[in-house]
Amino acid sequence: MKNRIYTLILLIGVISLQSCDQDFEELNVDPTKTTEMDLSYKFPSAVLYVSGQRYESWRANLIYSSTMIQHIANTETYWSGDKYLLNTAYAEAFWTAMYPQAIKSIEDMKYGLEQMGDSTSVDYAIVNTLGVYQYQKITDLYGDVPYSEAGKAFIDKDFRPVYDKQEDIYADMLNTLEQSVEIFETGGTSSLGSADILFEGDVNKWRKWANSLMLRLAMRMTKVDETAAQEWAQKAIEGGVMESNDDIAYVVHEEGNGIVQNGNGETFTADGTPRMSDTFIEFLQDDPRLTIYSSLPEDTGEEDANGDPILRSEEERLDPDAQIGLPNGLDGSMLRELTGETDTQDYSEPNRLYMTSEAAPMFFQTYAEVEFMLAEAAFRWGIAGGDAEAHYNAGVRAAMNYLELYSPNAAISEAEIDEYLEDNAYAEEDALEQINTQYWAATFLNEIESYSNWRRSGYPDLTPVNYPGNVTNGTIPRRLTYMTSEQSTNAENYNAAVQSQGPDLLTTRIWWDVE
Repeated sequence: MKNRIYTLILLIGVISLQSCDQDFEELNVDPTKTTEMDLSYKFPSAVLYVSGQRYESWRANLIYSSTMIQHIANTETYWSGDKYLLNTAYAEAFWTAMYPQAIKSIEDMKYGLEQMGDSTSVDYAIVNTLGVYQYQKITDLYGDVPYSEAGKAFIDKDFRPVYDKQEDIYADMLNTLEQSVEIFETGGTSSLGSADILFEGDVNKWRKWANSLMLRLAMRMTKVDETAAQEWAQKAIEGGVMESNDDIAYVVHEEGNGIVQNGNGETFTADGTPRMSDTFIEFLQDDPRLTIYSSLPEDTGEEDANGDPILRSEEERLDPDAQIGLPNGLDGSMLRELTGETDTQDYSEPNRLYMTSEAAPMFFQTYAEVEFMLAEAAFRWGIAGGDAEAHYNAGVRAAMNYLELYSPNAAISEAEIDEYLEDNAYAEEDALEQINTQYWAATFLNEIESYSNWRRSGYPDLTPVNYPGNVTNGTIPRRLTYMTSEQSTNAENYNAAVQSQGPDLLTTRIWWDVE
């Protein structure tokens, strides 16, 4: 089990980065003087910024990504992704949070290592691997974004970075991962030790994660450049990807203040209205994950004779027969018209007992995801041993077994998994739909990844909503819109990106997202 996040992060690492705000022009002002500061103080903070805080977790991961692919539903209109409405402040939230925090931190560490002539070390490869993970999330949400010039303005004083084409970003990220793997394979060691709150300095696990990220990048390209996708997938597999749940890339969080908390958990505590989508609840019928992912709210919304709230017991909250999903695309008046109900207290919520506390772990990439990608690679190209069924089965098993990392109460027995696989056996004729629908289920709460893989694969086959006034003509959005201030503060590069990629709309498809 990983070490707990230590107080040193709060005393030094976080303090050094708290001066960052959400103004993109300020992201490159260097208040920390990296070369004068030990990497072990900066790295944990960077990882926690990558994991995400309430601000961007709520707006990008949940309000938009989760509701658009129908893991979560909400009747409140500020949950705009549920209804395909454009809230520019929410759509740009991941951008405004991650560039001045996570990206700045990563580029700052890279610059410091380069200044010390340390650009071929294991530590440099670790920072680069973390950077690829974070840049992929940004480009997958927005498309063409600042990349080659991101985080560099405190060096060259250029506060208006160009937007790199997503195709070029992907090519560079793949090469970066390849170089990082080569460094990991040399047998060097990391200086981070316990400051590496992902893998505690285990270089072999970093190698597996770098290759697993390479596989993720490769599979994202299947529709736009299948030849390259297969070549990079083969390279990743030969280099060695995750082999068990022991290799999962995840962060252990703690209850407290600031970035030590799980950003999703902060959101669910602050906003008590998210409900499980009926699409997802329907999928989870006869699935042992149902009452691990889902529970009824503790508060029934009713009061007793004394005016005190009537609360459900834990047994009542976890009753599988009582789990009800909320349809997507409704507001309060539409719910009343449809059901006669005035609140959503009888609808299931993401499980607050096991999975959505402030101390819940945050998963960057799981072994289950890797196995599902291997299953698709085997089906498409006959690689990864050529046995798609074996990888599919391993993916389902891993997706259920890893849930005990949330809570011992979330453990699923091998007998339950065996029964599920018997009832949901791999079928060659439905392989891509089966594999990617299971991927969608396994990435619950890692919604940006789930949304990206849905756009790439088209599975599961979701029925869009058509809420009045939506801006997509009743189609599920394909990207999020850029930070609005870029239209004035970085107009030349913003306009060039729009000219290259297409209008800055929710409906514009990014490079790898082709019909």
